[in-house]
Amino acid sequence: MMVLAGADLVLPDRVVERGTLVIDAGRIEAIDSRAIDGPAGATRIDCSGHVIVPGFIDVHVHGLEGIDVLDGGGAVAAIASRLPKFGVTGFCPTAVACDPSTLAELLAAVTAARSSRAPRSARVLPAHLESNFINPEWIGAQPRRCLRLPPLESEKSKVKSEKGGHDFRAADILDVIARHRAATGIITLAPELPGGLDLVRALVAAGHRVSIGHTGATYDEARAAIDAGVRHATHLFNRMSSMTSRSPGVVGAVLESEAVAAEIICDGFHVHPALVALAIRMKTARRMMAITDGTAGSGLPVGARARLGEQEIIVTERTAELADGTLAGSVLTMDTAFRTLVNRVGVSLVDAVQMCSTTPASELGLTEAGAIAHGMTADLVVLGPGLAVRQTYLAGAAALEH
Repeated sequence: MMVLAGADLVLPDRVVERGTLVIDAGRIEAIDSRAIDGPAGATRIDCSGHVIVPGFIDVHVHGLEGIDVLDGGGAVAAIASRLPKFGVTGFCPTAVACDPSTLAELLAAVTAARSSRAPRSARVLPAHLESNFINPEWIGAQPRRCLRLPPLESEKSKVKSEKGGHDFRAADILDVIARHRAATGIITLAPELPGGLDLVRALVAAGHRVSIGHTGATYDEARAAIDAGVRHATHLFNRMSSMTSRSPGVVGAVLESEAVAAEIICDGFHVHPALVALAIRMKTARRMMAITDGTAGSGLPVGARARLGEQEIIVTERTAELADGTLAGSVLTMDTAFRTLVNRVGVSLVDAVQMCSTTPASELGLTEAGAIAHGMTADLVVLGPGLAVRQTYLAGAAALEH
């Protein structure tokens, strides 16, 4: 049994100042509004002057410290081992569009990492695929040669990619996903593509969480996709049709829909802090998820080179870019996203926790994570001065050495 005493505890509805958490067998056994010693024999850790929040859950992260999830081998496990120092206790390994064999290798790695979590490593959640079925006009840093139209019933022959690209069918990608259902969580697609709505329905029926993203859909097309089962929006405002006076676009459809929970990159650059604040006021923190869209460039110095899938990226002062200057994900980490929400966007600690922990957990169906409450798994982050990560706990076990 362990006692974390004297910290400000950020609960789902309030902050308990100078309170105490009692942790037993990896779960939160009790929450006290006083700084107490706890049960006899318990290990007491003085956390005075600190803030304790639930572990961060990043549903959109491609890599970290030079490692991309598509690097093969132990890439997913290596990223998992590095994330707790940024307060992350769970994450969705996120892949750009790729060929079927690369996708199969990733999903096999996700399955292996989920079945056997290494000590002091973040929990590996089902993967997020920024899939092959996105709009080439809204591609961003995705590899164009890997894109395909959703397969029609009549598709029987292979669809050739552009010169120099990969030779595979859209159906081949779906076959890989079908063989790795449990390892595949969120699937981002553009519903306006021919066959897009049918694909939404098929993926939802198979148990996947379908996200609208990298899309030029009109407002009406986005609404039709939501009606078909879309419940997630990939990096709101970025790489999607925006809102104008006569054309609400995907942004308008997402902002007005209670059914859809939206990701937003909280680095203060991809989306202006004022616009982040506006989106939160419109949808509430309960329907918003802070993400990093972090790449292998995260944690590397400015000027460093890394990879996003098969493409080289360059780390800049604020983000990551392809050689031609195209934005290629971010260099953000979740602890910085949390601080950005509090210090630049101006949300409360409670709402920042909601976006970084509680909403992602609830949307992914993680019923025992994402909040400080009795009986929940003790995945926790201790924040010191400046909201810097001082310790991360995974089921009550310290993940960081001091």
